[in-house]
Amino acid sequence: MLDEKLQAELIQKGRDFMKNYEEDEWEAFESDQYLRKPQPPLTKAPMTSESTRLPRDFDSLPMNRQLVDVMMKRKSSRVYTNEGMSLLQLSFLLWASQGIKDIRGKAYATMRTVPSGGARHGFETYLVIRNVAGLTPGAYHYLPLTHALEYLHAIEDIPGSVSASLCGQAWAGNADAVFYWSFVPYRCEWRYGMFAHRVALIDAGHVAQNLYLACTALGLGTCAVAAFDNPSCDRLFCLDGTEEFVVYACPVGTVREEDFSKEQAFYQFVEDEGL
Repeated sequence: MLDEKLQAELIQKGRDFMKNYEEDEWEAFESDQYLRKPQPPLTKAPMTSESTRLPRDFDSLPMNRQLVDVMMKRKSSRVYTNEGMSLLQLSFLLWASQGIKDIRGKAYATMRTVPSGGARHGFETYLVIRNVAGLTPGAYHYLPLTHALEYLHAIEDIPGSVSASLCGQAWAGNADAVFYWSFVPYRCEWRYGMFAHRVALIDAGHVAQNLYLACTALGLGTCAVAAFDNPSCDRLFCLDGTEEFVVYACPVGTVREEDFSKEQAFYQFVEDEGL
């Protein structure tokens, strides 16, 4: 039996690791890229002299081509048209990223549209709604067991609040809806203790990728965001920051192909620095 005090310390370290850094740490940080140190290789070099070229004529595979099309078109989008989303579109995005398909046992675990270690599904979905038909702008919480949205409260300045919560990323304030995923640590720690947090971070990737694919299938755009201010995010949804705290975010909005050139502006530094 692991010493209870040591186990509690390890669990706290895991929780702290999942949170973002303090503002002063962000401001003081200078990356190796910023310091113009040599860039590492994009991939690992071949380890042997033998390799087999793989075929890419996926059209000959007996499968639904729509899946390949969606995967090929999947990309991050930060420029939104402000045309607004329908309630049905939002409903599908919520179901695709955290929807419940079945319940294991009487109430042991939920079987969802995304995988999770031990079917613990330690995340809650919160939203800042700005422009979705049929919904009052403000903060919401998704209820997956009934596939419903509960209204939490109004937000006076939605673009400003979203930007502040995501470390000043003003483009996110133009989204029709912003997904924020919180982590309820004990839901996973109950089974895995101090081993819960690494797996939970992997699971967060499953959730965001499903949202990406669902957005692509609907012709919408999203962009995963890992730069956020934990206190600001937690205050948006009245979370205590200890037993529940935000770990990930994805703004979602309507997009159009002709705006793709505007997306290139986010990567202008690549051309400017000759990378």
